[in-house]
Amino acid sequence: MKNLTFILFVVCALQACQPKETMPDTLPMKVAMAYGYDKFDEVNSIAYTWNVQRDSVNVMTRDWKWNIKDRTVYYATPDTSYTYSLDMPTDSLPPADKGFINDKYWMMFPFQLAWDSGYEYETEENVATPIAGTNSTKLTILYNAADGYTPGDAYDLYLDESNMILEWVFRRGNGPEGRPTTWENVEQFGPIKLATTHANQAGQRLIWFSNISVN
Repeated sequence: MKNLTFILFVVCALQACQPKETMPDTLPMKVAMAYGYDKFDEVNSIAYTWNVQRDSVNVMTRDWKWNIKDRTVYYATPDTSYTYSLDMPTDSLPPADKGFINDKYWMMFPFQLAWDSGYEYETEENVATPIAGTNSTKLTILYNAADGYTPGDAYDLYLDESNMILEWVFRRGNGPEGRPTTWENVEQFGPIKLATTHANQAGQRLIWFSNISVN
């Protein structure tokens, strides 16, 4: 049976700033907590390389360092590198910020469930994951149509009994179709957990993270 709930989190942007005793007792928050959200205020910076297999030969990479306390982002590719402030006016942010948001969602989506505001969510029990067919709880996140770089997007998360993500499907603009990928190779980095690999239905590694440093 499905349960549709609307939630609007009022939290400090990009920071774990709510006392634990006031955190909402919702499934999205339980997912965030499963990955260490209650310890995220101990993290000063996260650096990583985002890798994507574009075809059978070419791999595209981007290097990031998110200085959380300073609210700056370092960005580098084989062709360029620079640092920018997240406190810049939205219309002044560099093109790389879209990549930063995209890559951060692939790496830290459990925490986005606590950081983001203005989405609806729906739950459904005893749903088979689209790739492995594992029994799971399906959590669908639907963002407001007016927010973000790609407004109105939906994410179907397939959760295990510990509220960890087994697989997900991103559906652009809440369209009916999406491409499922795994959330695997979860590792502990300091106080938080991160999934380092996303594979497709054929078992091919599609997106992965390397050179991860959490300080």
